[in-house]
Amino acid sequence: MKILFSPFSPYVRKCLVAAHELGLNDKLQLLPSNAHPVNRDQEIIRDNPLGKVPTFHSDDGQVLYDSRVICEYLNDLARGSLFPASGTARWQALTLQALGDGMLDAALLARYEDVARPEALRWPEWRAAQLDKAETALAHLDARPALLAQRVDIGAITVGCALWYLDLRFADFGWRDRHPQVAQWYATFGQRPSMRAQWAL
Repeated sequence: MKILFSPFSPYVRKCLVAAHELGLNDKLQLLPSNAHPVNRDQEIIRDNPLGKVPTFHSDDGQVLYDSRVICEYLNDLARGSLFPASGTARWQALTLQALGDGMLDAALLARYEDVARPEALRWPEWRAAQLDKAETALAHLDARPALLAQRVDIGAITVGCALWYLDLRFADFGWRDRHPQVAQWYATFGQRPSMRAQWAL
């Protein structure tokens, strides 16, 4: 199995954390990529018309994207439990995944405003509004600590990767002081071997 890799992509990281939790991390080959929102990588587009990472190649020749599909494929391959099969637990995990992905989408848009848009065209209010999505998501989780407690599933992994990315790209965001329940959860969840793992080509 192969995955197009960028060390700073939170969506690639999400797939790698899931693979680690499922015992598949040693079976994934990392392939170099150069995804960019403006200067699009034709090598990625050849297999994924969206030109995004992660893009995944299965051993049986399938090309899969995006992180939601890849993670579910890996869970199915390993007969894992990151995606509950049915019922309330499944919908909770998928909704939590959607919340974490939404945080990541917003953070990436804010990041692109900083590094991909010419300075003269930057829109500070747009950037602030994107980061406010992360803020309101964190406030939602902080008021409902049971949503994250005692779970290791695709929802928890996605939120964990969103927090990792906020720390990586927005160190001055300072979310821990405002959201102590989430900070307490992440202090434990972030110590899992899958979350602490480092990947490089």
